Amino acid sequence: MPTGAADPSSNGRAPYEGERSVGQLFAAATADLSSLVHDEIALAKAEIKTDVKRGAAGSIFFVVAGVIGLAGIPMASIAIAFFFHWLGVPLGWSFAISFALHVFVAALVGFVAVRIFKKVTKPERTIEGVQKTAEVLKNARPRPATQEEIDRGLGRIP
Repeated sequence: MPTGAADPSSNGRAPYEGERSVGQLFAAATADLSSLVHDEIALAKAEIKTDVKRGAAGSIFFVVAGVIGLAGIPMASIAIAFFFHWLGVPLGWSFAISFALHVFVAALVGFVAVRIFKKVTKPERTIEGVQKTAEVLKNARPRPATQEEIDRGLGRIP
């Protein structure tokens, strides 16, 4: 280092006791940025975990609707149709009424599933936090490197 050259990080003055060097400030900023990224990831995981649980609950209701709609049709439809026929309704109309009742029950369970799925949302807080972080990083401008720092990086100065 040439004598009489001012340290660009201190503007030519000796650092006060308790002040941090540029390297320490950079390390602290890097650690803070790393911590911010880790926190954003943790927030995303928490929000997505909640939505996955809601999605699983909605899926269970769709499965129940499918079981009722498919496996219950052959057994319940015949029983209901013969019940209406026993009441005096012609056999063809009895089967039509039985079918309509099963479609109604399946639609009701499907409606419940759709309501549960509509509660699934995108991770709003995570998106907002990532956008703010990106905005801060876009506006961050590093100071230009000095010739001495360039030379040190190239290995010209020990």
